[in-house]
Formats: sequence, structure tokens, C-alpha cells
Amino acid sequence: MLGEWEFFGRSFIVSPNVLIPRPETELLVERALTLAAEMDHPRIVDVGTGSGAIALTLAAELPQAKVIAIDISRPTLRIARQNAQKHFNKPFPLVQGNLLQPLSGPFDLICANLPYIPTRTLQDLPVAQWEPVLALDGGPSGLDLIEALLHQALSRIAPSGCILLEIESSLGAETLSLAKSVFPIAEIHLHQDLTGNDRLVEIEFP
Repeated sequence: MLGEWEFFGRSFIVSPNVLIPRPETELLVERALTLAAEMDHPRIVDVGTGSGAIALTLAAELPQAKVIAIDISRPTLRIARQNAQKHFNKPFPLVQGNLLQPLSGPFDLICANLPYIPTRTLQDLPVAQWEPVLALDGGPSGLDLIEALLHQALSRIAPSGCILLEIESSLGAETLSLAKSVFPIAEIHLHQDLTGNDRLVEIEFP
């Protein structure tokens, strides 16, 4: 059965095929809005869009932006499409694909709330019993998909662009180290959520 969940002041359709939007993800949206406000007609992609909550929120708040949402799961994209129809009266660009693979860019802003829970940790979490494992399992390190995305982003991020990554709270230092190894000249910042936990990695390009 389909239900609904509120995120950033809007109601989104959810199902067992998508992750329920979390309050901590609003930090990513808030930072994206701040960065995009300084850009003219920003090109934005939401990678691993799930219900579409991030992409659709950014599109609604930034009418001057071009926003694309991508996800590997076809059932997930069906839910995102329902949410797009709910919030917009025009077609919304939803793409099926593995991370950024089918997209060429360039993008001024790459946003991603990818699966980031290490497999060994996930097995002990109750959330894995009622939310899709595909949306939770970040591989043995928790950073498998994030690392793959960063390497793909090398050829798809625009000059002076930015990447925003939601992360697992215990992986802040590891994610910073990984980002610095892939983008040694970028400015990289770690942001905490309202509970004080590491939650967002921001990679800014000169």
C-alpha cells in the first residue's frame, strides 16, 4: 500500500520500493538551495533519487534551475514519477541508470543521498526489515557507491560546481579522505546535522 511522508514542507508518496525521506536529508537540500542561489540557471542532478523528494524540492524552490533525477531502480522511478505528477503540471526528467553513467553533464550541482550503511552494520538494523535494502546497503565499507560516483563526477562536474553527499555519521573522516584523493584541488567541508552528527560532505571546485 502506498503512504505519504512529509519532507521540506511537502507531502511525498512512498512505498516499500523507496526509502522514507529523513529529516536529516533536509540539510542537503538547504545547502543545495544556498549554493544554487548564487548560480545563474544551475544544472542540477539528484543521483539515487528514490521518491524524488530531493530533486522535486529543488525544482520547486528553484524555478530557474534545470533539475534531473536518476535512479537505478525502475519501481523506484515509478514512485518518483507519481510524486512529480503530484507536484508539477509538466513532465519532469527522470532517468534510469547506474549513478551518473548515462548522463554527460556538465552539472553545476551534483546531489546524492546514496546507500551508505556498511553491509555488516545493516544486518543488525531493524530498518532493513521494512525499507528496501537496495536503498540502504553501501557495500562492505559503506562508501562503495559514493566512491564510484566521485570517479564518474570527474568528467561531469562543471567548473566552479559543487558535489553534496549525505553520509553515514560514522564515516565522516573516511569520506573526507576519499574525496580529497579523488579531487585534490577542491575545497572539501564536512557539515553536521541538528543532532551534531557528521552528515554532509560538500566538495567545491575552484
